[in-house]
Amino acid sequence: MRNDTVITEFVLLGFPGIQGLQTPLFIMIFLIYILTLAGNGLIIAIVWAEPRLQSPMYFFLCNLSFLEIWYTTTVIPKLLETFVVVRTAICIPCCLLQAFFHFFLGTTEFLILTVMSFDRYLAICKPLRYPTIMTSNLCLRLALSSWLVGFTIVFCQMMLLTQLPFCGNNVINHFYCDVGPILKAACADTSILELLGVLATVLVIPGSLLFTMISYIYILSTILRIPSATGRQKAFSTCASHLTVVSLLYGAVLFMYLRPTAHSSFKINKVVSVLNTILTPLLNPFIYTIRNKEVKGALRKAMTSLKTDHAK
Repeated sequence: MRNDTVITEFVLLGFPGIQGLQTPLFIMIFLIYILTLAGNGLIIAIVWAEPRLQSPMYFFLCNLSFLEIWYTTTVIPKLLETFVVVRTAICIPCCLLQAFFHFFLGTTEFLILTVMSFDRYLAICKPLRYPTIMTSNLCLRLALSSWLVGFTIVFCQMMLLTQLPFCGNNVINHFYCDVGPILKAACADTSILELLGVLATVLVIPGSLLFTMISYIYILSTILRIPSATGRQKAFSTCASHLTVVSLLYGAVLFMYLRPTAHSSFKINKVVSVLNTILTPLLNPFIYTIRNKEVKGALRKAMTSLKTDHAK
């Protein structure tokens, strides 16, 4: 135990040293947030409204879009506050709640993307058995399992974290409540929590990445055996969007956790965190629509229907 004053709130620093840029950054991030909500919400609406998109791939895409909406919502509102308020305070229960949802949704995203890679593996490598294997019941169970496992992994750690007393320095040098700075403010031994955090990180990130890589090794092997160039291109296009999203997400995370520690590492980590929490959720709807003829067709159909209804 440390003989320090007990604290009742944390202070988020955000991005200090950006004097004069608060207003343009606030406007830019606010617009990104609105576009993220609109883009992911549009994906969900189109998939559920278009019968041709009632397939496992788009069911998991809806899960991903729904997840991205709430993932950004846990972080961006408080980030925007750091641009307009001199001292951005957050109560300890609120901070722990934000940390819980941030890591719960982030963990679930890795699991959903892993399930999507399994779906693409079955669709390309087992096309004849795909309809009988990837049934609506299995899709629902895989999606629910991803959410449940993500919730359980983070909830168990957060229950232990809520039992800790906090004292001393209450400043968090980040734009959201990251677990690392929270543990530093604890007035008790945090070694068990740190160990659980490492185990969870190893289980989720390298574990899901390994499964995804194995799926794509089989996918690429199958695609290369397709005799026609048109067939190969069509098969690869069905998983190109998912592969792009996976590359962005794992690339950013592996950069933060696997590179050597340097003096400016934490500043760089904050910048990379912006990619994960703000830019990736914005890019996902565009990545999945630009290369997807079915989604673009459903969008055109919806626009035509709106114009017809307006003309009437």
